[in-house]
Amino acid sequence: MMIDDAEFIRGKVPMTKQEIRVLTIAKAHLQSSDVIVDVGAGTGSLSIEAARQCRKVFAIERNAEAIELIKLNSEKFGVENIEIIHAEAPRGFEKIERLDAALIGGSGGLLQPILDTIDTRLAIGGRIVLNCITMQTLTSSLEWFRARENYACETIQVQINRLERIGNFDMLKALNSIYIVNANKKF
Repeated sequence: MMIDDAEFIRGKVPMTKQEIRVLTIAKAHLQSSDVIVDVGAGTGSLSIEAARQCRKVFAIERNAEAIELIKLNSEKFGVENIEIIHAEAPRGFEKIERLDAALIGGSGGLLQPILDTIDTRLAIGGRIVLNCITMQTLTSSLEWFRARENYACETIQVQINRLERIGNFDMLKALNSIYIVNANKKF
């Protein structure tokens, strides 16, 4: 069962919304034995959801406030299999030898070197799932995957609208549109 957004300690750090977390986790096909990395972990919402399903999660985050929120949220939800790495990716991967999956929520404009680094550690059959808010991130990720024969890639676009009561009326309020890029390492 996925955690409600309101349950997470937030601060001013962006957080992957529940509906997107559901799709991201589903696309990652996490297994109980998996070791994963969450790059641009933010509040730790994806890290925590993943940690409840797999063996080990490395949460890489550059923002000091976000690091504290990941710690607080990890404690709140009782997950102990998250290792928090305070670094700007691709730095921070030194401790990670092998991965089964990678979740990327933020790349700070360094997506291609991050993907290069993940590729060196990702097992055959491993999965990479990117949540792209900008067209530049989407384009950069697709270019990277299409330049490699050893990845099978699919992309979906998701638009979530939540019903909100305004006086006597109901109105749909749109959240950010997200592109989810899902890739599997074939060989």
